[in-house]
Amino acid sequence: MNKKSNWQEFKNVIEQNGIVKLYHFTDRDNLESIIQHGGLFSWGDCEDKGIPIAKPGGSLLSRDLDRRDNLQYYVRVSFTTQHPMMYVAMQDGRLSNPVILEIDPEVIYWQNSKYANMNATKSNANKGSTLDNFKQIHFQTVKARKHFDLPEDEQPYFQAEVLVKNFIPLKYITNIGNFGIPIPAQPQSLQAKIPYTAQITRNTPTAFIFLVDHSVSMVKKTTLYGEEMTMAEAAARIVNSQINELVLRCVKMGDTRHHYDIAVIGYGERAYSGWQGELEGRDFVSPEELKNHPYTKIVTRKETRTRKGTQIKEVEQVQWVSAQHNGHWTHYHEAFGYAKKLLDEWMEEHHEKDCYPPTVIHITDGEFNHASKEEVLQKANELKAMFTNDGNVILFNIHFTANLDANPIACPINKSELQGNVYAEALFDMSSLLPERYNQDISRCLNDTRAGRHVAMGMNTDATTLIKLMDIGTPTNISQNQ
Repeated sequence: MNKKSNWQEFKNVIEQNGIVKLYHFTDRDNLESIIQHGGLFSWGDCEDKGIPIAKPGGSLLSRDLDRRDNLQYYVRVSFTTQHPMMYVAMQDGRLSNPVILEIDPEVIYWQNSKYANMNATKSNANKGSTLDNFKQIHFQTVKARKHFDLPEDEQPYFQAEVLVKNFIPLKYITNIGNFGIPIPAQPQSLQAKIPYTAQITRNTPTAFIFLVDHSVSMVKKTTLYGEEMTMAEAAARIVNSQINELVLRCVKMGDTRHHYDIAVIGYGERAYSGWQGELEGRDFVSPEELKNHPYTKIVTRKETRTRKGTQIKEVEQVQWVSAQHNGHWTHYHEAFGYAKKLLDEWMEEHHEKDCYPPTVIHITDGEFNHASKEEVLQKANELKAMFTNDGNVILFNIHFTANLDANPIACPINKSELQGNVYAEALFDMSSLLPERYNQDISRCLNDTRAGRHVAMGMNTDATTLIKLMDIGTPTNISQNQ
């Protein structure tokens, strides 16, 4: 690509400010097309060339603004992985499983590149193609973790952009080979890797995080296998049972294999580690640690399969998590924030591995409080936007109720199924869009054989449905050999 005559001066500014990568967000469903066509085209070039965009990140309004400012033939790249417009696109349903493409900063000094010190369509944006235009970018601001960390008057400058004319070839998308799709020498028909198919092994483990509401309302009574107990106790027993199942899946020939990292987070006004006993205060623990450090054992009822059919039997069950219902608040945002902190560290450790994406299962009996819907949705989207090479984090949100007369909704396909329930619609927006590979488990557990992509949520779920959703949310594609 042709460089500006003074490109070395641009490079000096880049190096002085520690700019080593640029970023472009898109949906995982767009990756095959990007690779097939040899790189990233502007949306205007896609229209002219007849290249369909499966999940466009921009809205009709943003495209109108681009046309107004003659920006439709530029690929927009930013300095941040936490772009506010990515979360807007998720909230609006345009993106389901966002990924961040890493772009070589060399595109900055290409001949036709332009720069904007904020969103280029803003009326007060400084934009142009000169070195002076580039120096107008607030480089310290774009290095902030997220725009919420900045003073309000500085937040617009977080969205500074580099505008690359027409096209960014694949070789300048430095992480394009990390998503499991073959990179051809020449554009050709591809056999894409299907997301959420990575084998779970000791070298490529996955992670599970259980978020459990510990608010005082969980003291309400419900039944589990005919036994009356508080909702807190039912939730604790179900989570313990699911953890026990995960541990058992890892045991082979007396060896407890490290296929999973597992965390339990309890929350009310604040979020905290939910482990009891010797694991108290820990975050992620291994199956072997769980096997070797039980908190206690109780006799509980469990559904078991026999030759005579399904029966309820009393069994001894290991417990690592205890029932709690002492919080006066239901702070979803604290729970989601804690989970993201854990996954930031986990993702860093497993960054270059083809790991099955982590799953977060959130169990609550009530609506969030002490935070706006927008703030809670932002926190949920931050979780859903995290990804491994194999797919995005799966976030299940399950509303647990003691009301047996309530109409349960599990894994809906369309928001219309929620019949205008505002709280259910909020859970819908917070929850992940499941890949179709989950349909087999949904059909088995829920007798729902509908085609299409389901959303990872439950509303008005009783204990039985909660168990079924937990089974759906814990995949079993463990390699038998590793």
